[in-house]
Amino acid sequence: MPARPLEAAAPSSSRADRGRRRRAPLPVVLPCVLVGGLAALALAVALSLAVGAKPLAPTAVLDALAGRGTAEADYVMGLRLPRTAAAVLAGAALAVAGALVQGLTRNPLADPGLLGVNAGAAFAVALGVALLGLGDPWSVLWLALAGACVLSTAVVVVGGVGSAGGGRGGGRGGDSLRLVLAGVALGAALSGVTTGLVLSDPDAFDRMRSWNAGSVLGRGWEVLVPAVPFVLAGLVVAAACARGLDALALGDDLARSQGVRTGGLRLAVVAAVTLLAGAATAVAGPLVFVGLVAPRVARWLVGPHQGRLLATCLLLGPVLVLLADVLGRVLIAPAEVPVGVVIGVVGAPLLIAVARQSTR
Repeated sequence: MPARPLEAAAPSSSRADRGRRRRAPLPVVLPCVLVGGLAALALAVALSLAVGAKPLAPTAVLDALAGRGTAEADYVMGLRLPRTAAAVLAGAALAVAGALVQGLTRNPLADPGLLGVNAGAAFAVALGVALLGLGDPWSVLWLALAGACVLSTAVVVVGGVGSAGGGRGGGRGGDSLRLVLAGVALGAALSGVTTGLVLSDPDAFDRMRSWNAGSVLGRGWEVLVPAVPFVLAGLVVAAACARGLDALALGDDLARSQGVRTGGLRLAVVAAVTLLAGAATAVAGPLVFVGLVAPRVARWLVGPHQGRLLATCLLLGPVLVLLADVLGRVLIAPAEVPVGVVIGVVGAPLLIAVARQSTR
C-alpha cells in the first residue's frame, strides 16, 4: 500500500520532466535573450531620438551624434539625448529594484512601491516645494533621494529587520512580511500628507505637475549626472545580493544553513532598492508598473535565477520606458502624454493578465 502514492505521482513527475526537456537549454536561451534585448534597446533609443513633435531623419540624428554642425544638432543633443538617457536610467533602475523586491518578498507581483520608497521621495519633494519654495530640477533630485533614504530607514526600524527579535518567524519569511507591512503603512500615510500639501497650495505645485505625473521631458544633464552614481551604487549592491536572494527563495532556514545572513541581506536589498528607486523617482517622477512588468517578463524569459534576472531587467526596463515615452509623443501630437500616464494605462491591463495567469 505505501507504494501506491509514489506510483501515482510518477506520471505527473515524468510529464514535468518531458516539459523541461522540451524547453531550450538555458545556455542557448540566455544569450538569445540578451542579444535580443540589446537589439530592442538600440531600436528604442533610435526611435526616441528620431520620433516626436519634430520628426528627424536617421541621417540627421547620426550627424548630430557625430558632432556635425547641422540645424538639428542642438535639438538632438540638448533635448532628445538627455531625455533618452533619463528614460534609460529610470527604466533600468526601476526594473532592477522591482526584481530585488520580488526576490525579497518571494512575490512575483511585488514592486518597489511596497517599501514606500516612491511615497517617501514624493513627500520630501512636496515638503520642499510647500515650505521652502524649491522646485528646480537640482533641488527635486536631492529632495527625492533624501526622502527615499529617510523612509527606507524608518521602514527598517519599524519592521525590526536585523534586530534581536528579527529572526523570529524567519523560516516563514517574517522579516520580509514586516518590511512590506511597514512600507505599505508608512507609504500610505505619507501619500495622504503629500496630497494634503498639494491641495493646500495648488499654485506652488503647478510647476511640479509634470514630475508628479511621471515624465522625462525637460530632464537635462544637470539632473542626470548627479543621479548616475546612486544608480551605479545600487546596481553594485544588487549584484552582490543576487546569490543570497537565490538562497533566500528556498526559505530562511535553508538560506542560513548555506551561510547567508538573512538580516544583513534584507538590509542590503532595502539599501539597493532605496538607491535605485529613489534616483529613478528623482529623475522621472513616480513611474508605476515598470518595477512589476519588466521583472515579470524577464522571469518568464530566463527563469528565477537572480543573476540572469537582473541582467535581463537592465535591458527590458529601459525598453519599456523608452517605448512608452515615444508612444506618448505621437498619441496626441503635437501635444504629449507623460510617460507615467502611458505606462499606467498600458500596465493596468497587463497587471490584470499577469494576476490571472498567476492564479491559474
